[in-house]
Amino acid sequence: MEQDCIFCKIRDGEIPSEVLYRDDSCFVIRDIAPKAPVHLLVIPTSHFTFLSNLSPDFNSPLGGMFETAHRMAQREGVDTDGYRLIINQGDDAGQMIDHLHLHVLGGRALGEMG
Repeated sequence: MEQDCIFCKIRDGEIPSEVLYRDDSCFVIRDIAPKAPVHLLVIPTSHFTFLSNLSPDFNSPLGGMFETAHRMAQREGVDTDGYRLIINQGDDAGQMIDHLHLHVLGGRALGEMG
Protein backbone atom coordinates (compact mmCIF):
# COMPACT_ATOMS: atom_id res chain seq x y z
CA MET A 1 0.00 0.00 0.00
CA GLU A 2 1.11 3.53 -0.71
CA GLN A 3 1.17 5.26 2.67
CA ASP A 4 -1.12 8.17 1.81
CA CYS A 5 -3.36 6.50 -0.76
CA ILE A 6 -7.02 7.15 0.04
CA PHE A 7 -8.17 4.17 -2.05
CA CYS A 8 -5.82 1.79 -0.22
CA LYS A 9 -7.13 3.15 3.09
CA ILE A 10 -10.74 2.57 1.95
CA ARG A 11 -9.79 -0.94 0.77
CA ASP A 12 -8.24 -1.69 4.19
CA GLY A 13 -11.16 -0.24 6.16
CA GLU A 14 -9.10 2.65 7.57
CA ILE A 15 -11.46 5.16 5.96
CA PRO A 16 -15.16 4.30 6.10
CA SER A 17 -16.95 4.11 2.77
CA GLU A 18 -19.95 2.31 1.35
CA VAL A 19 -18.41 -0.44 -0.74
CA LEU A 20 -21.03 -1.46 -3.30
CA TYR A 21 -19.12 -4.50 -4.55
CA ARG A 22 -15.89 -6.32 -3.73
CA ASP A 23 -14.02 -9.32 -5.09
CA ASP A 24 -10.38 -10.43 -5.17
CA SER A 25 -9.36 -8.02 -7.93
CA CYS A 26 -11.38 -4.84 -7.28
CA PHE A 27 -13.98 -2.96 -5.26
CA VAL A 28 -16.58 -0.33 -6.18
CA ILE A 29 -17.59 2.89 -4.44
CA ARG A 30 -19.58 5.97 -5.47
CA ASP A 31 -17.59 9.05 -6.47
CA ILE A 32 -17.85 11.74 -3.78
CA ALA A 33 -18.06 14.47 -6.46
CA PRO A 34 -20.29 12.86 -9.09
CA LYS A 35 -20.25 14.17 -12.66
CA ALA A 36 -23.42 12.24 -13.60
CA PRO A 37 -26.41 10.73 -11.75
CA VAL A 38 -24.47 7.45 -11.68
CA HIS A 39 -20.76 7.90 -11.03
CA LEU A 40 -19.00 4.85 -9.67
CA LEU A 41 -15.31 4.09 -9.20
CA VAL A 42 -14.01 0.59 -9.89
CA ILE A 43 -10.72 0.36 -7.99
CA PRO A 44 -8.20 -2.48 -8.21
CA THR A 45 -7.22 -3.95 -4.85
CA SER A 46 -3.56 -3.88 -5.89
CA HIS A 47 -2.00 -0.42 -5.72
CA PHE A 48 -0.45 0.99 -8.86
CA THR A 49 -0.70 4.33 -10.58
CA PHE A 50 -0.25 4.03 -14.33
CA LEU A 51 -1.19 1.55 -17.03
CA SER A 52 2.38 1.87 -18.34
CA ASN A 53 3.64 0.21 -15.14
CA LEU A 54 1.53 -2.91 -15.58
CA SER A 55 2.97 -6.31 -16.33
CA PRO A 56 1.07 -8.91 -18.37
CA ASP A 57 0.12 -10.50 -15.02
CA PHE A 58 -2.39 -7.72 -14.57
CA ASN A 59 -4.37 -8.49 -17.74
CA SER A 60 -6.82 -10.70 -15.87
CA PRO A 61 -7.51 -8.25 -12.99
CA LEU A 62 -7.87 -5.37 -15.47
CA GLY A 63 -10.36 -7.43 -17.48
CA GLY A 64 -12.17 -8.16 -14.22
CA MET A 65 -12.50 -4.42 -13.58
CA PHE A 66 -14.28 -3.99 -16.92
CA GLU A 67 -16.57 -6.95 -16.22
CA THR A 68 -17.37 -5.44 -12.83
CA ALA A 69 -18.06 -2.05 -14.45
CA HIS A 70 -20.58 -3.67 -16.79
CA ARG A 71 -22.30 -5.56 -13.94
CA MET A 72 -22.50 -2.36 -11.89
CA ALA A 73 -23.96 -0.46 -14.87
CA GLN A 74 -26.63 -3.16 -15.10
CA ARG A 75 -27.27 -2.95 -11.35
CA GLU A 76 -27.58 0.86 -11.53
CA GLY A 77 -29.94 0.61 -14.54
CA VAL A 78 -27.76 2.51 -17.02
CA ASP A 79 -26.64 -0.37 -19.24
CA THR A 80 -29.53 -0.05 -21.72
CA ASP A 81 -29.34 3.71 -22.42
CA GLY A 82 -25.56 3.81 -22.23
CA TYR A 83 -22.70 4.59 -19.91
CA ARG A 84 -19.15 5.85 -20.18
CA LEU A 85 -15.98 4.21 -18.85
CA ILE A 86 -12.98 6.46 -18.19
CA ILE A 87 -9.46 5.88 -16.92
CA ASN A 88 -7.57 9.14 -16.37
CA GLN A 89 -3.79 8.78 -16.63
CA GLY A 90 -1.60 11.62 -15.39
CA ASP A 91 -2.12 15.26 -14.51
CA ASP A 92 -3.15 16.45 -17.97
CA ALA A 93 -5.91 13.81 -18.05
CA GLY A 94 -7.23 14.86 -14.65
CA GLN A 95 -6.00 11.92 -12.56
CA MET A 96 -6.56 13.19 -9.02
CA ILE A 97 -5.63 10.07 -7.03
CA ASP A 98 -2.44 8.18 -7.80
CA HIS A 99 -4.13 4.76 -7.76
CA LEU A 100 -5.47 3.64 -11.12
CA HIS A 101 -9.28 3.45 -11.16
CA LEU A 102 -12.11 3.18 -13.66
CA HIS A 103 -14.97 5.70 -13.67
CA VAL A 104 -18.45 4.46 -14.62
CA LEU A 105 -20.74 7.36 -15.56
CA GLY A 106 -24.36 7.23 -16.70
CA GLY A 107 -27.92 8.19 -16.00
CA ARG A 108 -28.12 11.08 -18.50
CA ALA A 109 -26.86 12.02 -21.95
CA LEU A 110 -23.16 12.65 -21.47
CA GLY A 111 -22.44 14.41 -24.76
CA GLU A 112 -19.14 14.51 -26.59
CA MET A 113 -15.81 14.81 -24.86
CA GLY A 114 -13.71 17.73 -26.00
